[in-house]
Amino acid sequence: MSTIWKYELERKDEQLIEMPAGAEILCVQVQCGTPVLWARVDPDVERIKRLIITHGTGHQLSDKTGEYLGSYQTVGSALVFHVFTESEK
Repeated sequence: MSTIWKYELERKDEQLIEMPAGAEILCVQVQCGTPVLWARVDPDVERIKRLIITHGTGHQLSDKTGEYLGSYQTVGSALVFHVFTESEK
């Protein structure tokens, strides 16, 4: 059985988020001024740590940058950030 969980994102380049293995990232948006990631998860599955990488528009992508998850805007839409998972290289 699956459910949807939300994870608040910190405003930094990299962060580890603990979530059930096999979680499906659904979207990234701002909720009440805080960037949030929603995922479809099986709460009964073992939890793993996933590296989440955030890049601002115009910033160089790191070698770790993998699958695109979504983008969000802050400061009255003046700043746009793009969220990725770690590359499987």
